[in-house]
Amino acid sequence: MKAFTLISCFFFSLGSAQSQVSFEQISDIIYNKCSVCHRPGEIGPMSLTNYEEVKSWANMIEEVTASKYMPPWKPNPAYSRFMDETHLSDDEINMIAEWVDTGLKQGDPSKEAAYPDFTEGSSLGEPDLVLEFTESYTHKGNNTDEYRWFVLPTGLTEDKIVKAVEFRAGNKKIVHHALIFEDTKGIARAQDAKTPEYGYQGFGSFAGEGSSNIELLTAKQFQGYVPGSRARFYPDGIGQVLEAGSDLAVQVHYAPWSRDEIDKSSINIFFADETEDINRSIENHIMVPLPGVLVNGPFIILPEQEKEFHGIWTVPEDISIVGISPHMHLLGKDWTVYLERPDGTTENLIQIPDWDFNWQGSYYFPKYMIAPRGSKVHAFATYDNRSDNPNNPNNPAQFVSWGEGTEDEMYYLPILYTPYQKGDEDIEFESISTNTIDFQQESLAQLLPISPNPVNDYMHVEFQLKKAMPISLSIINQKGQLIRQVRQQEFFTKGNHALNIQTHTLSDGIYYLRIRGTGVLHSASFVKQD
Repeated sequence: MKAFTLISCFFFSLGSAQSQVSFEQISDIIYNKCSVCHRPGEIGPMSLTNYEEVKSWANMIEEVTASKYMPPWKPNPAYSRFMDETHLSDDEINMIAEWVDTGLKQGDPSKEAAYPDFTEGSSLGEPDLVLEFTESYTHKGNNTDEYRWFVLPTGLTEDKIVKAVEFRAGNKKIVHHALIFEDTKGIARAQDAKTPEYGYQGFGSFAGEGSSNIELLTAKQFQGYVPGSRARFYPDGIGQVLEAGSDLAVQVHYAPWSRDEIDKSSINIFFADETEDINRSIENHIMVPLPGVLVNGPFIILPEQEKEFHGIWTVPEDISIVGISPHMHLLGKDWTVYLERPDGTTENLIQIPDWDFNWQGSYYFPKYMIAPRGSKVHAFATYDNRSDNPNNPNNPAQFVSWGEGTEDEMYYLPILYTPYQKGDEDIEFESISTNTIDFQQESLAQLLPISPNPVNDYMHVEFQLKKAMPISLSIINQKGQLIRQVRQQEFFTKGNHALNIQTHTLSDGIYYLRIRGTGVLHSASFVKQD
């Protein structure tokens, strides 16, 4: 009887512990990992912005999170880390499952996570140049994917230093992703002129399907768009040149839809201002299967063959890698990319174990990946050209080589970097420390002490938000005068953030860094001393 009582108490206690999972505990996961796409006007097919909405889709949410189909995040987080990761941890997945399996309790609504202050128009503030589609485009409701190129003339009369490029989907229900390239030779414009309608079809490069000029694929690429992605400013002192008279060639992937939908998207461009000293540029090296790149070329995949290609890029100068954007077509199976330095040390860059063409993206590291001259980037990509591959566009399988068409394949790996400068190894773009901030009870944000202090060339700033919201950061002097507007109404997600801000142009003296948002006003003093 005693044993029976102990066992009964154990199971009663276990059940009570499980039943304590309520919506107030999972609301933070939903609002910050799901609602960004699942809210009115966004691409998510249902809205998940409150308890009742989430409850009505609870079983499906449990299924797609348990299978890790949602939220979409293709890189392996155990291999390398990136900014703005959307994947869920095992603990988060289990918490959602427990909430569903134990009765979908709401808990105390007053204790739910704060719903983000999502922005409209721009997540980065006021753009310097807005390029809008000159016509609306109708995506046919035939339940078919569509890849279409649009040409946006910049109208620039002089070269400009770009700090950020932000694609704004006009119809977020159907815009699945967008890729943005600089076209300085009018190639995309000439392609567009061949067809009477606005834009032109194109699965591969903007040179048009069937193009044999592989060099066109080395065109400068700017940050693209996938649902839920966050546009970013390049680090202080770094920019990307946009040439006078250039066009932006924009490839939009429209998702399958059951009825006609109209899209008129736009692009916000942010230029460097006179308060920032731009002393180096963002470069973009693209690994393609040219002779000397593939160890086991040529790039040919035979019918019924699964083949892995190994490419190597030998770094010609000391560089600091910022991001990476793997790309392949429908036969793609996986990517593994790592850096091998001359001293024999290695660093993982990215691994995508289950490639899905529908969820490609650009990935930015939370710190510089330092690659001294002579380092080698090893990139392995596997392709499955077997007839039983459900993604194979050919049945039976056909001979496949490099090409721009849907039935062709690509080995295409853009690597975003900047020339190395001493101290890059100490720079973080997202707080990866284990520092915890002691929040005041009602505070929505906290600011850590600036380091180093006194400052010389740069200062490192970390802050934490309890709620996602637009934030402004500025430097003011002791008289309260604005010295530099570092960020103006930029949307920051909930959690830890880190910025490295130039200070070498400041005169010696005492200054204040101020962060401001809705219900947020904090400042920290620092001393500039050469």
